[in-house]
Amino acid sequence: MENDTNANIEFGTCSWNYDSWIGLVYTKKAAYSAAYLSEYSAHYRTVEVDSWFYKLPEADDVAEYRARTDDGFSFSCKLGESISLTHERSRDKTAPLTPNPDFLSVDVYRRYIDALAPIRDRIFLAELEFEYLNKQKMESLSAFMKALESFVRALETAGIRSTVPLGIECRNSNYLKREYFQFLKDHGIAHVFSEKLYLPHIYELYSQHGDLIGDRAAVRLLGGDRKEIEAKTKNVWNNIVDPKPDLIEIALMLRDLAQGSRLVKVYLNNHYEGSAPKSIERLRALL
Repeated sequence: MENDTNANIEFGTCSWNYDSWIGLVYTKKAAYSAAYLSEYSAHYRTVEVDSWFYKLPEADDVAEYRARTDDGFSFSCKLGESISLTHERSRDKTAPLTPNPDFLSVDVYRRYIDALAPIRDRIFLAELEFEYLNKQKMESLSAFMKALESFVRALETAGIRSTVPLGIECRNSNYLKREYFQFLKDHGIAHVFSEKLYLPHIYELYSQHGDLIGDRAAVRLLGGDRKEIEAKTKNVWNNIVDPKPDLIEIALMLRDLAQGSRLVKVYLNNHYEGSAPKSIERLRALL
């Protein structure tokens, strides 16, 4: 049964293009990814767009995403890795690091936001996802916050800071301290909670720093070893194969996080338990 707290929580998934969800979410196979969105949006009211992490959004895709969803539907959009990578990717792990000239680039950010114009009013968060940053890539938490502050100020100077809400996913457990959460709150940046291998449990972080979370938050339930769960599922994502024993702790955190007027969007990955739709069912039952 829904209550006022649950009304502030919306569930969605990390991407949606899975033929193995036929019978769970979809009635039939779609010809291409965006064609699934009409049925998807009848089940869930939000989705995380992961593909734009790797490429600039294409105008036709963005327009179709809007056309296939209604005005109450929301998107959390990953900003491109070209903005969040401190150094260029290299297959040769022994090669010297090459600084990424577009790291926290206002111009690149503007191109992404401009490309999202047809759905801009439906964006819950534009997410900056950072990889784990060793000391060669980022000297310290202080240096990280200084870089972020310069970026936010540059967005304000350019007049595009308020275009869409900004969220940050940090994958350095050593950065997830009270001063970091205070920094996000002070600058109006949403924290993206990530339940992921090598990071502290999100409910542990919330118990320590929950009073510093702003008026919106995203929660990403990503899971553990990807190769291990892919071997179990054989990339067929229609059953729970790795049920999490602490799902009740996640549910209790979500219930508390959604108190008052705060909006919470929860995005499930198939790799979390084996089937994002079924994990959502399990969480909804607990709530």
